[in-house]
Amino acid sequence: MRRTFLRPELSALILAPAMILAGCQGEADTCNSAGYSSLVGSNIAAVTLPADLNMRIIGPDDLVTTDFAPERLNIEVDATGTIQRLTCG
Repeated sequence: MRRTFLRPELSALILAPAMILAGCQGEADTCNSAGYSSLVGSNIAAVTLPADLNMRIIGPDDLVTTDFAPERLNIEVDATGTIQRLTCG
């Protein structure tokens, strides 16, 4: 029985994209960002959010802490205050 193997450089080229995509799979939405996805494109000044929502608004030049709080909603806005992205952390 003859076995054929991929050359190491070829296997790296084949496996790298699969591993990157696998890393994107299964991320839990621990802060319910999907529930607020309709806000993307809205101006933050025109949005009403629950008073007890664990969140932070991040502008383009804002410094943020590096602590990861999976239940916290990060609302990223551009220079005009338009919501660009929602993430957990």
